[in-house]
Amino acid sequence: MNKELNILQEEAIALLKDLIMIPSFSKQEDQTAGLLCHFIGSRNIEHTRVGNNVFALNRNFDPVKPTILLNSHHDTVKPNPQYTKDPFSPVVENDKLFGLGSNDAGGCLVSLLSAFLYFYDKTGLKYNIVFAATAEEEISGAGGIEYALSYLPEINCAIVGEPTQMQMAVAERGLMVLDCTAYGKAGHAARNEGENAIAKATKDIEWFNSYQFPKISALLGANKMNVTVIETENKAHNVIPGQCKFVVDTRINELYDFEEVLDTIRLHVQAEVSPRSTRLRSTSIAADHPLVKAGRALGRISYGSPTTSDKALMPFPALKIGPGDSARSHTADEYIYMDEIRAGIELYIQLLNQVL
Repeated sequence: MNKELNILQEEAIALLKDLIMIPSFSKQEDQTAGLLCHFIGSRNIEHTRVGNNVFALNRNFDPVKPTILLNSHHDTVKPNPQYTKDPFSPVVENDKLFGLGSNDAGGCLVSLLSAFLYFYDKTGLKYNIVFAATAEEEISGAGGIEYALSYLPEINCAIVGEPTQMQMAVAERGLMVLDCTAYGKAGHAARNEGENAIAKATKDIEWFNSYQFPKISALLGANKMNVTVIETENKAHNVIPGQCKFVVDTRINELYDFEEVLDTIRLHVQAEVSPRSTRLRSTSIAADHPLVKAGRALGRISYGSPTTSDKALMPFPALKIGPGDSARSHTADEYIYMDEIRAGIELYIQLLNQVL
């Protein structure tokens, strides 16, 4: 295995360098999708592209067997304005591979693809394996994993590649963004007319800042609510605003469904509350799931992730795990250690060997 593993590791790093050189902002991943198709196709592996999503099935796919999905994304955010390096230049310094998307989630993507290639020709597996490189993860877009899933065979469970230092994110907070509008009555400030919508909004904002939902998750802690935007309809200093809008970022643990949270909020605030989306729900995978048990046998620890990924859009159990460090994501001069990629490929293979 050592020689084969070494080849996979070096090819993965070379592919990641090629990916870094191509801008692939969400909804603009056409060229990286093409590169991935070329990489997979050059190995005589049949693959499919739908939109900017690319997927392939193992050679001995058997529809009678359950199926594991290996998934990560190839879109990136736009570069942080504090970059000091060219975000599209894959520079290596002291084993660090710099470049936009290197850590989030290029290292995971090429590592999972390498694991797929390792098992591609194998016979006698208990599971089928599907590899999917998907688009629009950074914006939770409709053209990403949700779109790809409609073209995939039935999936029983998944490994989602995100930078977790190769530890197991077994639960993930849900994200619900709320648009809130407090209504008053416009009037002239000099005559103290009207009903100030800002004053009403302030009372609601204070509630959001102080309220605590009672159910605390052992993995994810308490629900979090943060007011992140506030504005009024007018800009004149002498007009009492009749309307004040504000945005609340809510991060919800696995003990609550979104409807329960919304009901509680609406019971306590005067503002009109409208969720932008209820798609990105909190998720968890059972402690006795084969993937989790396999990770534990390899010395991996379990934790709850505060960040949201495509795992939230998967209607089946999914384990989030991958090389790199979430703390580096979206930062200036993003990087991943090349040894993290090498170790990630090896650990993905070991993990899958436990269940396949």
